[in-house]
Amino acid sequence: APRIKPLDNNHQLSIDDLDSIKVIGKGNSGTVQLVRHKWTGQFFALKVIQLNIQESIRKQMAQELKISLFTQCQYVVTCYQCFYVNGVISIALEYMDGGSLADFLKAVRTVPEAYLAAICKQVLKGLMYLHHEKRVIHRDLKPSNILINHRGEVKISDFGVSAIISSSSAQRDTFTGTFNYMAPERISGQKHGHLSDIWSLGLVMLECATGNFPYPPRESFYELLEAVVDQPSPSAPSDQFSPEFCSFISACIQKNAADRSSAQTLSAHPFLSMYDDLNIDLSDYFTTAGSPLATFK
Repeated sequence: APRIKPLDNNHQLSIDDLDSIKVIGKGNSGTVQLVRHKWTGQFFALKVIQLNIQESIRKQMAQELKISLFTQCQYVVTCYQCFYVNGVISIALEYMDGGSLADFLKAVRTVPEAYLAAICKQVLKGLMYLHHEKRVIHRDLKPSNILINHRGEVKISDFGVSAIISSSSAQRDTFTGTFNYMAPERISGQKHGHLSDIWSLGLVMLECATGNFPYPPRESFYELLEAVVDQPSPSAPSDQFSPEFCSFISACIQKNAADRSSAQTLSAHPFLSMYDDLNIDLSDYFTTAGSPLATFK
């Protein structure tokens, strides 16, 4: 059978043709399963979203997701189809066999600057696409939403999903799990734009470099809110990292959104090109440095 293309109406992907292989992720709003298409043998990641909200809102969300997930960018995870069956929304996504940056970090603990520059280049290309072409904010950029594969590709995932879930009344009051990557203006409930994603990017890159989340653990959401909003921004230790890396992090993690650089501006930052002559091979790095993943194909 011909391979299925994203949101292809000629070869309609049917949820009945997907065989579940195993659960590969669990989140606040549902699970992600590795599935295989019966006829083509293609693998997909099936994200199953369960929300306790009215039927009419769920139907509308399924429709919105279809529109928002139609992206054509090699730095954003591809959506193949969106299903709405028995009150559950399921999204068939491109399967990224290296898992997430969060999984990878657990295995390697820290990522050297040269590899981080190569990873960051791809994430910024994804953010430029979302911010400047799609004109959307990701809103939930964090290590578990940046996915990798054995080809050395890095892609942003879950864009659109987080925006729609957060706008549904069911999730408005649940500040669970991921608030710690939120920018100060967002965490305190003020107006926010695409520069909020840049703050999150800075925290993610700093965490990858140091092996620790940039803020010390807090007992409660309010203590974290106080730290993010009132205390000085985290920065990269200048005795451990290059001036270029420190400068890049500083350009992202500015408490005032207007002082942050855009994705476009950051893509020309010297940190991203300083290791170019090393010809970094992320494919080799992901497959050898990470935990040997049974799912690498």
